[in-house]
Amino acid sequence: MIFLLILGIFAGMLVPLQTSVNSRLSLFTKSLILASFYSFLTGTLLLVLINLIVNPGKLAPDFLLSGDFSYIWFTGGLLGVVYLTGNMILLPRIGAALTVIMTVAGQMVIGLFIDTFGWFEAPIQPLNIYRIAGIIIMIGGIIFMNYKKRSARVAGSRSNGWLLLGLFTGALPPIQTAINSALRYEVSSFFLASLISFAVGTLALLVLSFIIARRLSLSFFIEGAGRLKWWHLAGGPLGAVYVTTNIILMPHLGATLTLMSVIFGQMLIGLAIDHFGLFGIHRHPVDARRIFGGVLILTGIMLLQI
Repeated sequence: MIFLLILGIFAGMLVPLQTSVNSRLSLFTKSLILASFYSFLTGTLLLVLINLIVNPGKLAPDFLLSGDFSYIWFTGGLLGVVYLTGNMILLPRIGAALTVIMTVAGQMVIGLFIDTFGWFEAPIQPLNIYRIAGIIIMIGGIIFMNYKKRSARVAGSRSNGWLLLGLFTGALPPIQTAINSALRYEVSSFFLASLISFAVGTLALLVLSFIIARRLSLSFFIEGAGRLKWWHLAGGPLGAVYVTTNIILMPHLGATLTLMSVIFGQMLIGLAIDHFGLFGIHRHPVDARRIFGGVLILTGIMLLQI
């Protein structure tokens, strides 16, 4: 159990890194949709390589065409597209930590419903006093971390519209994870389930790139940003690891506990990015209030295990 929780925290740490890297990539593509496309494309290529090594037989047309092609084959990838692009829009406007905080709230609510009612064929985990207390404490930690920021927010720069977008995009990963977990059992492989999810997202973004950006080109040098570097394309592989890890963890930890461990990892890296101003993000130094909020969030995760 402890190892799985650590794995979930590690996976969560990848999300703010992926969002930050993709935001830098958008400087070279001049389009959020195009940046998302390249992110999904690199993630898909990595998963193709992994499946060629681990599941070569499952990539055969006969195996793929034998599936029933229900909604779970397509929905996970499309939700991933909306979540990734939404985070890229939010990050430069409200900062890394606040982007994580608002999406976390949406994740917790939907994750709780998935566990309680067994949505998307997820195992049912009835509510108890410890799970309720854990979620309340986590929400308290999030509010405590963000209270000062909200009161000091400049009108327009962090409007309610952006915060609502964060809540909406945050509701998508739990649904995506539950759907991809169901797909894992249908294709008998979590690596192939991740590949299908990424491939669908890549195709959707390819179409959107031609419709919205009307091109697939990107600049290799931008004044003020320098030259395109290898790590600017690392967002896709980071996302591939994140999605695959969630598919692995979901059957063992359930939707809520998987999300809570991932959320804690997101908070850690989100705070680090804000504190040090990494990836060109405006600095928001960590103080005692935000550290205490993080402790509350960790306490909530521990209560969810009972």
